[in-house]
Amino acid sequence: MSNVETVPVELTCHGGRPGPPEVEVLTARDVPLGGPRSMTVRRTLPQRERSLIGAWCFADHYGPDDVATGRGMDVPPHPHTGLQTVSWLFAGEVEHRDSLGTHAMVRPGEVNLMTGGYGICHSEVSTPGTSTLHGVQLWVALPEAHRHTERAFQHHAPSAVALGGATARVFLGELAGERSPVRTFTPLLGAEIVLDPGTTVTLPVDRSHEHGVLVDTGPVLLAATELARSDLGYLGAGATELELTNPGAGPARVLLLGGAPFDEDIVMWWNFLGRSHDEIVAFREAWERGSDRFGRVAGYAGTPQRLPAPALPNARITPRTRRP
Repeated sequence: MSNVETVPVELTCHGGRPGPPEVEVLTARDVPLGGPRSMTVRRTLPQRERSLIGAWCFADHYGPDDVATGRGMDVPPHPHTGLQTVSWLFAGEVEHRDSLGTHAMVRPGEVNLMTGGYGICHSEVSTPGTSTLHGVQLWVALPEAHRHTERAFQHHAPSAVALGGATARVFLGELAGERSPVRTFTPLLGAEIVLDPGTTVTLPVDRSHEHGVLVDTGPVLLAATELARSDLGYLGAGATELELTNPGAGPARVLLLGGAPFDEDIVMWWNFLGRSHDEIVAFREAWERGSDRFGRVAGYAGTPQRLPAPALPNARITPRTRRP
């Protein structure tokens, strides 16, 4: 997935020790994405209150958007470094092509994970039969030891697991005895959970992880804290279980994200993840001059044939403090 903001903000995101074991509510902000196919997303990571949850460093929630009569999603080839992209849909279908040679579909209930360590580029186009587009765009920061790793692509369709009043699809890590085969470079958890009306479920979780609950349809209570649609509830490491309640008359759906606290500082700008301002500048210059670092996407039929990088800001990156 891409960040197609026309004026992206440079961010230094600090890893650090986990936060306290009470629920912290991160409220989404609307972010209009520019480019040839404009859309608005609701972003909860990163922000001043918290930069990362484990190695999860970016979370956009979008839709449901009616694209039956519109132009849908059409993002030309664009680059990534130092991260993995995680694509998860609730409705619709998106065609993915990348410079590894992958041609795959993103469909509801199926995870596509792309690794862009040293460099990769890809395109994303909603299919002609898609009338509603609804999903999340997630990024995972790669640790220093693996941030220049080779390009890779993984696909997995997790089975639905009954939790007693809820069902879960575990697309990364392990939950409720279900383990995903998808490889990550730090310990992570990613699961879609659908709660029946009026249901409370208690999930055993890894106490060494911090967790975030992103609400797609709600409201949902995380412990006693109410989370509205697109809110992300954060729970620091140390908890051995997580309680979710659906107080409504209809089903509720959340994404559960977790991971071991990420203790490295990262710099994010546009679609690049690095460790310094100068590194980001070098990534941008490489993309603009057509470097082989990112490869080429074959088969994309749209225009332009590649997404140009926005102009860099005049100021150098200044650190952003991650709340302890």
